[in-house]
Amino acid sequence: MATAKYKRVLLKLSGDFMAGESGFGIDPVAVDEVADQVKQALALGVEMAVVIGGGNIWRGSGALARGMDRATADYMGMVATVINVMALQDSLERMGIITRAQTAIEMRQVAEPYIRRRAIRHLEKGRLVIFGAGTGNPYFTTDTAAALRAMEINAEILLKATKVDGVYDDDPLKNSAAKRFERLSYIEALNMGLKVMDSTALSLCMDNNLPLMVFKLTPPDSLVRAILGEPIGTIVCK
Repeated sequence: MATAKYKRVLLKLSGDFMAGESGFGIDPVAVDEVADQVKQALALGVEMAVVIGGGNIWRGSGALARGMDRATADYMGMVATVINVMALQDSLERMGIITRAQTAIEMRQVAEPYIRRRAIRHLEKGRLVIFGAGTGNPYFTTDTAAALRAMEINAEILLKATKVDGVYDDDPLKNSAAKRFERLSYIEALNMGLKVMDSTALSLCMDNNLPLMVFKLTPPDSLVRAILGEPIGTIVCK
């Protein structure tokens, strides 16, 4: 069996991966496809935690444009992430994977409250930990939550799954001449204004020297290849 390059990783998933082709809501087939990739990766012996966004259920930008309070919109987004956490957890457990869900906003009927030492202990016991509700605070994105949780659990790398195979100097879906980067420094990514992660999350990674890999979640072995250390995406590091 191939050897994983990393012992402990945090995977950041967009809520869009839960929606499938519809782009909205939860598609059980799409959820199972994501779960299967996670199952394959865990078979390598890696310890893994996951942070999921909630954009497939709620996007606050439209509500903000109509005058909704920013904090209210952000809290609604946090609750949406918990729905995705529950869907992914259910799919994984049907595949025989032992999981634990933790949320930054207490919802004891459906998940444990986030406790750093407990999360680390779950990982040490071989359980997959899924974090929901972002940081528990408005004005912070799930990208920032992913960077924060990755550092708190001492992950060796933050893996950000996207729909493109890395970081480009322009949108590759609109510009066929867009240049793909194999490696970037944190400062380069910040100064160039590249859509890697939001600036708060990227600054957290930089300040704490946490490597970031941006990669495409297709084909179905992409997550395994990323954990094996294959150059399938863009590495952002010191």
